[in-house]
Amino acid sequence: MSGGSFVFTSTALRSLELDGDMLERHKHKKQLTGHHFNRYMLKKEIRDRAPLRSGTLPPALCQDAVVQNALYTGDLEAVQHLFPRGATANLIIEPQGGDMRWVPAGDGLWSMSYEQELTTPLHITAGRGFADCLRLLLQRGADVDQAPGGTTALHESCESCQPECTKLLLVHGANANAVTGDGFMPLHVCTNPESFECAKSLLQYGAAITGRTLDDDDTPLHVAASHGLPQHVELYLRYGAAVDKRNGEGLTPLIAACARPQEVQELERYFEVCRMLVGAGADVHAADRDKHTPLHVACKNANADVVDLLLANGARVNDMGYGGEAPMHNILKVACYKGSHRPERIVRALLNHGSIRVWPGALPTVLKHCCGSPRAIEVLLNAYSRLKVTDAWVESVSSEALKHREFYESVFSLAQTPRALQHLARFRVRVFLEGRVHKVVPKLELPTFIKNYLLLEYRDYVH
Repeated sequence: MSGGSFVFTSTALRSLELDGDMLERHKHKKQLTGHHFNRYMLKKEIRDRAPLRSGTLPPALCQDAVVQNALYTGDLEAVQHLFPRGATANLIIEPQGGDMRWVPAGDGLWSMSYEQELTTPLHITAGRGFADCLRLLLQRGADVDQAPGGTTALHESCESCQPECTKLLLVHGANANAVTGDGFMPLHVCTNPESFECAKSLLQYGAAITGRTLDDDDTPLHVAASHGLPQHVELYLRYGAAVDKRNGEGLTPLIAACARPQEVQELERYFEVCRMLVGAGADVHAADRDKHTPLHVACKNANADVVDLLLANGARVNDMGYGGEAPMHNILKVACYKGSHRPERIVRALLNHGSIRVWPGALPTVLKHCCGSPRAIEVLLNAYSRLKVTDAWVESVSSEALKHREFYESVFSLAQTPRALQHLARFRVRVFLEGRVHKVVPKLELPTFIKNYLLLEYRDYVH
């Protein structure tokens, strides 16, 4: 339930949300329930007595501003007065206001109307973490699995990362495998790191670790992997989640984790997820419908640690997707705008594991698209014994990339100068070792700086 469906005006909403002074907040709520409150309670008591005498009735529709205000603000005192012992809390709330949307009015006409989504007192309190109010409503007999808007209160508490409310609902019999109108079980909406305790409680109360979403056929492990949630992944594996189960798109959880676009601050989380999945036996050679392996998509998202992990566990650097692209193609496509992800590490790792190189005639095109990542260009160029540098190379480097002027001047100088003898010797050693460079070189009894040179360490110039 969105706060946008609150009954009051936007001015009143901002007052409730932004006012940090607890005394003023208390006074405001008292004013709302002040001189009208006794009269309201008298009317409500009369309404509530009849259903109790006649037995259990279907939930009543409630549009009362006083009830909604108490629920949305978590005012326990008001909720206790509104739902006394013997009263029913089995209500459906129809919020007033909210976002405006166009709705059909008949005869081909449309009108603007408030978007209203039915909810219940349990949804409101569970989604906002008002555990005391939620406990009171459950004690008053509120239907714990009611879902007038397509989701249960348990979905709301899990999606909002409210572990105490989640536990309360489960203790009172909430269905841990309830399915929303969109086909999601509560475990499927645990998509934030803060939802870990919710997921833990769900599994303790019988949530199905094999449950699938309706549209994408995702398991909870797919969801946790794609959102980079290492704690959740570890938990699900401990509960027996299938590590190589495929979803509707043919993705395993490992592919799903590698395929998710990742910001710099998220790289470590996704690495931890992939490390756990590989450690649990995930197939690093599995491919989706387009024949993209975890290495393909890890290169596309420029997660260097994940690429190193996959290569260390036998991932093949020259597998081709249906479009004819190898992992090297994918990293070169994104190197220009993934500079903070250190794409040069990936180019270097792929070459040291025997990746195919770019056709020399295509190097000006690569330079044009990757000139913003000079170290990636450096590593790539050091995989060739000779380079035919032309005016097209100079024209391919954008003016913005000329802040790396010294590096590109060293590249352009190769138009008149052959590669250094030192480099040619390195090239011959690497050709001899082929795809074994990463295994053999570290074992050689050579000075560290020579080993690093053979492994294409960056120098910020070419020679």
